[in-house]
Amino acid sequence: MPNRRAIPAFDPVAYRKRNLIERAFYRLKDWRAIATRYDKTARNFLAGICLVLAVTSWIS
Repeated sequence: MPNRRAIPAFDPVAYRKRNLIERAFYRLKDWRAIATRYDKTARNFLAGICLVLAVTSWIS
């Protein structure tokens, strides 16, 4: 905005870490069971998330 008085600082390290987390969530949402939360218990849901992250990190 042209009328902004103080420009916020840009931290490239924080931006890189935030981008990494956002891409991880995007990969999680590709799996239908995780995106719609089919599991009823938190334990099973967490196990599904761990499984998906292991598979996606193994593939890519």
